[in-house]
Amino acid sequence: MRKLGRSTDQRRAMLRAMVTYLLENGQIKTTVSRAKEVAPMTEKMITLAKHSNLANYRQALSFITKEDVAKKLFDEIGPKYADRNGGYTRIVKMGPRRGDAAEMAVIQLV
Repeated sequence: MRKLGRSTDQRRAMLRAMVTYLLENGQIKTTVSRAKEVAPMTEKMITLAKHSNLANYRQALSFITKEDVAKKLFDEIGPKYADRNGGYTRIVKMGPRRGDAAEMAVIQLV
């Protein structure tokens, strides 16, 4: 697991926010290393939503920061990927960022 230059609580909060934003909007522009950390967590949330029950909903709510995003996940996104076994996200590299030359990428729901 990458530490991303943050303490555990800051890193967890940042990843929760990014997963929530990705599920809400369908794509995020971020650094490649952050995208590689966000992808598996997003995949786990979508896998939970595929088997819609109260326990899974509550488990997703414990990670996702917005209730309406969790509802969208279980009502729209989960059923959309019902027949797909994993691979719900795609990372597309975009080249270096102008300020610090960090490698940038777009992570999006397939």
